[in-house]
Amino acid sequence: MRLHGLLSFPLTPFTSDDTVDLAVFAEHVAQQIAAGPSALFVACGTGEFTALDRDEYREVVSTAVRVAGGRLPIFAGTGGGPQCAREFARIAADCGADGLLLLPPYLVTSTPAGLVRHVGYVAGGTPLPIMVYQRANAVLDPAAAVALLDIPTVTGIKDGRGDVDAMLRLVTAVRTSGHPRAAEFGFLNGLPTAELSVQAYRAIGVESYSSAVLCFAPDIATAFHRAVRTGDDETVTSLLAEFYLPLVALRDEVPGYAVALVKAGARLTGLPVGPVRPPLVDPSPAHVEQLAGILDRGRAALARLNPTGVAEVAHAAPGPVAA
Repeated sequence: MRLHGLLSFPLTPFTSDDTVDLAVFAEHVAQQIAAGPSALFVACGTGEFTALDRDEYREVVSTAVRVAGGRLPIFAGTGGGPQCAREFARIAADCGADGLLLLPPYLVTSTPAGLVRHVGYVAGGTPLPIMVYQRANAVLDPAAAVALLDIPTVTGIKDGRGDVDAMLRLVTAVRTSGHPRAAEFGFLNGLPTAELSVQAYRAIGVESYSSAVLCFAPDIATAFHRAVRTGDDETVTSLLAEFYLPLVALRDEVPGYAVALVKAGARLTGLPVGPVRPPLVDPSPAHVEQLAGILDRGRAALARLNPTGVAEVAHAAPGPVAA
């Protein structure tokens, strides 16, 4: 399945005694669906896949499938070593997931051809469609990208590297390969805070992107996506200057803030998603205060750009949820 538009990567909430809070997760998923993404990717990077055990993973995926009720596709993260990735893929299929995001293999670095072998090995253990996540130690070259077309259940590549030149080479190699699946194969911009690179990626034919901001500021995320789609350069530039660039500057201060800041932002909305699990660290009080100010600046920019739509903007932001 080739995905289009904005993609949601929900958080995994934890309680104070370090268990998955399924009630809060269900509410979070419902809020994400209400924001109108084209698909949900649960228990992936933002959802702290590597911090979940098998039972927790099963509960998270099952809950997302139940809440979605078939309204949009649910992809589940899988990864680690080849056997581990196969095992989580089987669990996801048992839970009713529609597809998988295959994260990089654990620790091991190999060649692009070796990565294709890994993808094929995982695909051989599940009927689910697979999106391959390119980042860290999982790097494809054009020949490897074309080779993925021969694995029938591999439906696309999500890029988390940010090398636009290299990504252009992959897209061009696939689209001009002459393979029967070349036109339907999908490419996603999966960079942290992908909004900063969305215009560059659109220029090379990669229009769909993941938005962590959707998890805690759906009003800002959807307004930005709408502005990109309609060519509203004023809104794009204003939100980049007032919200996204300051957010990324704060994110870059501490490794792991790409997840931890998103959770902090969700807590600021009243959603009790709890802390991140180690080795991630939660933002300091000063950084949370700074994040709150960035959110205020982003919403003030929205109000200036669309003064008659302030009520709509306020409605789009998630309200407090009982713990």
